[in-house]
Amino acid sequence: MPEVDTGHLDGRQVQLLSEMCIVIDEHDRKIGSDTKKNCHLNENIERGLLHRAFSVFLFNTEDKLLLQQRSEAKITFPGCFTNSCCSHPLSNPGELEEKDAIGVRRAAQRRLKAELGIPMEEVPPEDINYLTRIHYKAQSDGTWGENEIDYILFVRKNVTLDPDPNEIKSYCYVSKEELEELLKKAASGEVKITPWFQIIAETFLFTWWHNLNHLNQFVDHEKIHRM
Repeated sequence: MPEVDTGHLDGRQVQLLSEMCIVIDEHDRKIGSDTKKNCHLNENIERGLLHRAFSVFLFNTEDKLLLQQRSEAKITFPGCFTNSCCSHPLSNPGELEEKDAIGVRRAAQRRLKAELGIPMEEVPPEDINYLTRIHYKAQSDGTWGENEIDYILFVRKNVTLDPDPNEIKSYCYVSKEELEELLKKAASGEVKITPWFQIIAETFLFTWWHNLNHLNQFVDHEKIHRM
């Protein structure tokens, strides 16, 4: 694996690079594990290294979507606006469990607490709904990038927020119209958004959002959408 100097990066974020992600094939079958660092190096991604991830879309009872702006300390896509929470299940027994995507949903509960400070009892796995999966690849800079099969998870409830500033620079709840304005600003270069959020917003998000009371029609655990 390539050696990369991390001395100039945020210390807490560098520590997280040693976490073990779940390495998968293109059909989302586990084939091993590797560090978060190795999974996010473009040099390895170009060789086909692929890992499992998730994206949470959390709506309050007014049907507004929680967005976060990633902190400037983040190694990939710092300062970018994105959906409520995006991370990875780890290669441990609880988060590897695949039945009903329970491992991924446990990972989402863990990261909602770590990033947004949401008490774990407010977002039990049974309140986290798994819709479908997307596969996308994107570079953050010349060194770091993403190559993930991303589980799309929806939560719909009011929660207590206490974000970690090392993870999150800012956050807000937005209506559909406000998100459309943000996407226009991103298109004109006024703000930055993450590539996975842009892909999901431009394809599926507004249809799902219009049908929050009827999401079952969009549940598809067989197909992996190649973006």
